[in-house]
Amino acid sequence: MIAMRRWSVRHARGLETVYRVLERVFVALDPLWRRLGYQRIEAPVALLERVVKGFLFDCQMCGQCALSATGMSCSMNCPKNLRNGPCGGVRADGHCEVRPEMKCVWTEAVAGSARIPGGMDALRQVQVAVDQRLQGRSSWLRVVRQRVGEI
Repeated sequence: MIAMRRWSVRHARGLETVYRVLERVFVALDPLWRRLGYQRIEAPVALLERVVKGFLFDCQMCGQCALSATGMSCSMNCPKNLRNGPCGGVRADGHCEVRPEMKCVWTEAVAGSARIPGGMDALRQVQVAVDQRLQGRSSWLRVVRQRVGEI
C-alpha cells in the first residue's frame, strides 16, 4: 500500500487534473443526486470512494478529504493524525518517528504539492480539525453539496 501512496504523490499533477474533471461531473449530476436522494446514494458512493481512494492513497475515509491540499498524500495516514504539517519527530531521512519504515506523509505532501500548480499555496492553508461524525462518509458528495450551496 505504501508503494501505491508514493506512486500517487509522484503523479500528483495528473491525479489532481483527473479529480477536477470528476468533480465537475459530480457537480453537474447534482439534479440526479437530488432526485435519487443524497441519503440513499451515500452508501454506494462511499463504497466506490473507499475502493478508489483506498487503492490510490490508502484513504482513511475521514469524510473531509484534503488530498488536493496535501499533494495527494493523505494526511490521515500520519500515525498521529496531524492535519497541518509534520510533527517535530520527522527523521533526518524523511521517515516517520512512529513508523520508521514509512516516509513521513508530510514529506510526501510537500513533494506532491510541488508538482501541482498552486499546490504549495494550498499546502499552506490551515485545515480544520477532523469532524469525527463524518468518518466513513463520502467526501465526494460533501464537495458536491458544498459547491451547490446546500451545506
